[in-house]
Amino acid sequence: MTLPPLTTIAALRQALDQRTVSAHELAQDATAKAGLGRAFATIRALPGRDGPLAGIPLAHKDMFDRPGEAVGMGAHASAATIGTGTATVLDRLDAAGQVDIGRLRMSEFAMGPSGHNAHHGMPDNPLVAGAITGGSSSGSGVAVAAGIVPAALGSDTGGSIRIPAACNAVVGFKPTQGMVPVGGAMPLSWTQDCIGPLAASVGCARQMLEIISGQHFPAVTGPLRIGLLSGPMQSGASAAMQTAMAEVAQELARNHHSLTDLPLAFFDDLTEPANVIAMSEAATIHADRLRQHSLTYGPQVRARLIQAAAISAQSYLRARQIRQAAQQQMAAVFTTTDVILMPTLADVPPQGAAVDIGNDPQLDRVIAGLTRFTRPASFLGLPAISLPIAMTQNGPLSLQVIGPPYKEARIAAIAAQIEAITALRPVQKFAA
Repeated sequence: MTLPPLTTIAALRQALDQRTVSAHELAQDATAKAGLGRAFATIRALPGRDGPLAGIPLAHKDMFDRPGEAVGMGAHASAATIGTGTATVLDRLDAAGQVDIGRLRMSEFAMGPSGHNAHHGMPDNPLVAGAITGGSSSGSGVAVAAGIVPAALGSDTGGSIRIPAACNAVVGFKPTQGMVPVGGAMPLSWTQDCIGPLAASVGCARQMLEIISGQHFPAVTGPLRIGLLSGPMQSGASAAMQTAMAEVAQELARNHHSLTDLPLAFFDDLTEPANVIAMSEAATIHADRLRQHSLTYGPQVRARLIQAAAISAQSYLRARQIRQAAQQQMAAVFTTTDVILMPTLADVPPQGAAVDIGNDPQLDRVIAGLTRFTRPASFLGLPAISLPIAMTQNGPLSLQVIGPPYKEARIAAIAAQIEAITALRPVQKFAA
């Protein structure tokens, strides 16, 4: 099975340059489609400037400042803040010419990998009826997958770019920790937060990340040493996922890359320290507001923050020690491996009803299940790109390409090869 075609930034750029469509028409078309999937929190069109994105309509997660605009953060209306400046990433996209057409739905305060939101509901998955859209960048995944915009910014603390990318069968690119400035963006966990794009193609995601990071990624050629996740963690993936990954690996081997099984047994030991750090920092950020306005938080988010407030300083510092040791282990792995391939999710996106359990005691288990494969890269500060590799009758399957710090060009090169190998999504010209 193939995926519905999407229009890429390059295809829109060509249509604009050939004057088969105007920037005004593109903006009109995008805003007309903005009701699809309930992805948007607000809709408007800010005119762009000259640049590589001139005339290209984009939209972004509702967590970035703009002067005078309400920033909703997926929360209760009383939590909205009014921007006094422009977030650095939006400023860079503005300078590149984007037409920003609105703010996209997200999990409350970016806390929740399923996409559920106690205040605003969950956007609709455009591929699989009833399936989760993934979070916390739920609206970003839906807006791209529905063909409203070719790319959208999200944020990733434990998988919040890559999980919605996988659920909606688009590309999600989480950069190295610290590569992209977070000024003017809502914080969740200051030692793990990253800003990156969800996009219609690897090329779109790469271009967006180059712009917001202010860096140019060099071309990467030649065979690479690819590590394939193996052992108990990989065994946790579905049979369909394992088969799809094996087929991709076989094609990469035919392209002269060398492939090696890589158990990475310590990855499963990182879930708890990653959660300790993220939730301790989130509880610190929300301490005052939670104390004064606790009833304006959704039950699930409120319960998680209250529990996190009880995490001891010793536990937090110990988790940071574990991270440092794990980063050293990872550096040793990358002396013999250039990139790692592993699932993004264990299987196709689950149905919303199966994971919408509110403040059930099993909540931690549900969250851990959705983030099992994405948390390691976040915890270790590594760049990772998620892309779809198969479309089954039950939904899409996606893998991650993970690399050493600041090797975004390397993982994007392999991701582009995988995208070409699978040929899941034909690129279409713009058609209003």
